[in-house]
Amino acid sequence: MGEFTTTIEHRLDQAYRNLHEARSAGDDYLADTFTAEIEDLRRLATDNGVPIQR
Repeated sequence: MGEFTTTIEHRLDQAYRNLHEARSAGDDYLADTFTAEIEDLRRLATDNGVPIQR
């Protein structure tokens, strides 16, 4: 597994954790921000052939 793949996976894991925390706190704006980050990271992974589990 390359460094790029590892970085994408790490950033996705962190973004999902942050999204969960934002939702738990009732912070809709922050949740939307992390949702957008997740979408961007997933698109980046797909565009570069990185398989993603979630």
